[in-house]
Amino acid sequence: MLKREWFKGKRITVFGIGLNRGALATIRFLLDAGVKEVIATDIKMKEDLAPTLTELDRYKNITYVLGQHRPEDFTQIDMVVKNPIIPWTNEYIKLARAKGVPVEMDASLFIQLTRQPMIGVTGTKGKTTTASLIAHILESSEQKIVRAGISQIGFLDVIEQIKEQSIIVAELSSWRLSSFASHQYSPAVAVVTNIYPDHLNYYKKMSAYVADKENIARFQKKGDTLILNHDNEGAREFAQAAKGHVMWFSEQELVAGEGVFVRSGSIYERTADGEKELFSWPKSHLIGEHNRSNILAAIAVARLRGVSESRIVSALESFSGVPSRLEFVGEKDGIQFYNDTAATMPEAAIAGVRAFDRPVVLIAGGADKNADYSELAQVFATEPKSTILFRGTGTEKLLPLMEQTAAAAGRENISFPVVSNMTDALCIAVDEAETGDIILLSPGAASFGLFQNEFDRGDQFRAGVKRLLAET
Repeated sequence: MLKREWFKGKRITVFGIGLNRGALATIRFLLDAGVKEVIATDIKMKEDLAPTLTELDRYKNITYVLGQHRPEDFTQIDMVVKNPIIPWTNEYIKLARAKGVPVEMDASLFIQLTRQPMIGVTGTKGKTTTASLIAHILESSEQKIVRAGISQIGFLDVIEQIKEQSIIVAELSSWRLSSFASHQYSPAVAVVTNIYPDHLNYYKKMSAYVADKENIARFQKKGDTLILNHDNEGAREFAQAAKGHVMWFSEQELVAGEGVFVRSGSIYERTADGEKELFSWPKSHLIGEHNRSNILAAIAVARLRGVSESRIVSALESFSGVPSRLEFVGEKDGIQFYNDTAATMPEAAIAGVRAFDRPVVLIAGGADKNADYSELAQVFATEPKSTILFRGTGTEKLLPLMEQTAAAAGRENISFPVVSNMTDALCIAVDEAETGDIILLSPGAASFGLFQNEFDRGDQFRAGVKRLLAET
């Protein structure tokens, strides 16, 4: 098991600085652990990385290599810590491995440095909401929780918070799970919300994406628990190779197996000892049908952890939701604004549009992740009151499909404006909206090209709405 003392006096390359705070947390941890020199390298230039670099100004012993990568920074070094989005097939990663240099990620360092029990949550969509809700419920029952990897909480930012009684609740992307394989590690409690095609610009094949996701359960032991969405075919398949105990959650009545499910408007629990009704469907600030599944997943974990029915209901009622996921931003002149910038895949954006029973003026589109846009085009062209699209490779594929769909539906006269910034998008949206409408940012596509990342896209939406609210 890796010890913190190992880092003293070492030279370590952090490969990919970025703007999502993971590298920031990694660099801070390494320097605080006594690393002699951190070589921080990124193909982007200083001005592109300014928000991250500014936060690192107070640290010494950082050598920046920007606008390029040098082979010696991967071969004449003690370790490489790579950004999750950089593939293992990258030429510099191969170069490091060929020289016997260990290559890690923030999450793989984390699991080596602590052995406290982890509740890990993965899935194509719903990870952040489910992990956040699990943490909230367990905290409400006075369990000692440390959040890791949820939204922009860096794994190595929180490692000092972990105590003997801590339980880690972690959001685990497929990229971070890929680093678990070499350490043969899976969380003691693993939750899979769903599996859909995603990140195919990175993986190329769906099978490779699923293989990384499967690391959440691949190395579980007999006493561990795998909690799966019975309503999703991709998640159900994980049960085939399960080594530990399998629990299910479902919006339908379970035919067999243990878990939580819905019957006649109430939530039931089935264990080896039989069935019992827990409570009627609880009140919640989480809107949208898709969040019902996330709520059930969190209830399943809470019951596994021994949380009482009354504490679960109370926690569900007090949970206010997650920023960037159908987040209420404000209201003006009877028009409500919602930020769903984390909806970067078609299924998530469709769920966002369908979360409301009021007319929706939609801001969407952006960069392509090799997604199938056929269903998204059908929804975007026919269900919102109006749809404004961000310029990008995804929009280039999406727009012709939307125009064809609109024409087939008899909406030939409708147009789908394409914009290059948030200000223009909001300006058009406000012109289109009327009292009682929803203005929703739910892109269904990636953010790169126009924004630093999806969080920057959401921040710009919030800032734009706040300016609108301040106007008299």
